[in-house]
Order: sequence, then C-alpha cells, then structure tokens
Amino acid sequence: MDKNYYDILQVNKNASPEIIEKAYKTLAKKYHPDLQPEPQKKQAEEILKEINEAYEVLSNPEKKKCYDNTLISKENIVSNNTKENPNPQTPKDHQTYHTKISKEEIIFRQQQMQKNLEQELEYQQRLEQARKKAYHDAYIQDLKNRGYKIRYKKSFKDYAKSLLALSITLLFLFLLWQIPFVKQYFINLYLENEIIRLFIDIILNLFK
Repeated sequence: MDKNYYDILQVNKNASPEIIEKAYKTLAKKYHPDLQPEPQKKQAEEILKEINEAYEVLSNPEKKKCYDNTLISKENIVSNNTKENPNPQTPKDHQTYHTKISKEEIIFRQQQMQKNLEQELEYQQRLEQARKKAYHDAYIQDLKNRGYKIRYKKSFKDYAKSLLALSITLLFLFLLWQIPFVKQYFINLYLENEIIRLFIDIILNLFK
C-alpha cells in the first residue's frame, strides 16, 4: 500500500464522516481540472483520481474498517521487523511479495478509477437530461399560463403507432365477427335498434 488515504484527504485516522466528507469536497474543488491552468490540468486529474479513490474507501464504513485493519497489520509488520533487525536487508522473497501486492493494488486502483469515471459520466448525463426537461416543462407551463394552446407536431413514429393500434382493433373486431353467436348478436342489435341502424347505414353510404 504505497499511499495513505488519510494523508491524501489530509485528515487523521479518528476523523468523523462529516470531517472526511468536508475535506473531500474542499480538495475536490481545489484540484478540479476545469479550475486549473492548462499546464497543470493533467497533474490535477491524477491528484483528483487519488482523492476520489481515498474518499470512496473512507466514506464507506465496511471498506474503511477493512482498510484500517490493513494499515494496522502493516504497521505491526514494520514494527516487528524493526525490532528484530535494526538494519534490515530486505530478502528477495519479501521484495517479490511487495511487488505482487503493488501490482494487485494498481489493478484495483485502475478498476476503481474507471468505475468512478463511468459513474461520474452517467451522473452528468442524467443531470443534463433533467436540466433540459425542467427547462422545457417550465417553458411549456409559462406558455399555458399566458393562454397559449400547446400543439405537438406528430412524428412518423406517432402515426405508425396510431396505424398499428387501428389495425389491431380492426383485426380484433374481424375475429369477433367470425364467432357465430357474436355475429348474430350484432345483427339483432342492428335490426332492433333504429339509432344504431341509421348510424351504420350512414357510414355504409359514405363508402359506396
């Protein structure tokens, strides 16, 4: 573990969640790439990635607990090694172990950075969509308040949906007409009800 998340957020190990959040917001604003001069944008992006990574761990109780236990274990190992060997010479297998941990940590960090970037991009897209919708709704409501009637121009997709609904309705009625007792019911209704008979006769005459 090359970097200390507490040092990155500039807080101590006993900092409360509120202090951690406040520190994160302050540093995120300070190192936001959009607020930096062009030559320093790249460096600010790297720093902001570390800040986001540190906050993601320390703001999550379970991850923070696991991280604190890892820190304690590491400190105990260093302390024991120092007591046993005041002038330690790192064994080859010990170097290999730290190299392996370092590679795994790099992969973990890369995955977390990618996840954070994807979440941030998704959040920004949702925010922009919500902003546009709110502006559009407010504009339409303002027009209605002024007495305007709002008419929406139908697209080809809207006409296609209407045609499909009409086709399904006609098909359903046609299939019903093929059922003998349903067909007889409508015939009797036509013969016994003068208003319905007149209405249907008018429609049939229009198509002659």
